[in-house]
Amino acid sequence: MRFLKTLIVGLLCLTVLLIGIMFTIHNTEKVAIDLVFFQLPEASLSVWLIATFVLGGILGVALSIMTVLMLRTRLGSARRKIASTQKELDQLRVANLKDAA
Repeated sequence: MRFLKTLIVGLLCLTVLLIGIMFTIHNTEKVAIDLVFFQLPEASLSVWLIATFVLGGILGVALSIMTVLMLRTRLGSARRKIASTQKELDQLRVANLKDAA
């Protein structure tokens, strides 16, 4: 099963690499990107498209990591609150039993 997974991932990576190479070969036209306040240097269209794709992926991963860390912090806080509440409840139960006896 592990071999099959490795094979599929390898084939998928090879396919993406080949598509990227074909994309680069077919999009060699030079373009300059104008970002209103400054202009990026002239480079092939495929370089700019692949660069924006990679940048978008990196930003997506970074935002996901920030969200996960925020949720883990909230989870830790909730667990501490539950533990504190459980401890207080146990103390009240024991106090109630002592008063009844």
